[in-house]
Amino acid sequence: MSVVRRRVVVHGRVQGVWFRDSCRGEAEAAGLAGWVRNLPDGTVEAAFEGPAPAVAALVAWCGRGPVRARVTRVEEFEERPTGAAGFRIT
Repeated sequence: MSVVRRRVVVHGRVQGVWFRDSCRGEAEAAGLAGWVRNLPDGTVEAAFEGPAPAVAALVAWCGRGPVRARVTRVEEFEERPTGAAGFRIT
């Protein structure tokens, strides 16, 4: 199975609603590598690396987020895999 990498920027009410920790949990459960962080403009940015179906599922999850989030838009960017291991909150 091919490894892909996608970076997303998630807009809406996504900070202060456990988005990063929930995202980390979803990524670890799916066996994905990468990271997630808050940006100063109120968005959340994340990168996911792993099998294409699992990455696509996590990008789709970002469109919903955790229960308290109100996602209005997700920007998605294709990137080259880096060989990342583990998933972290930065």
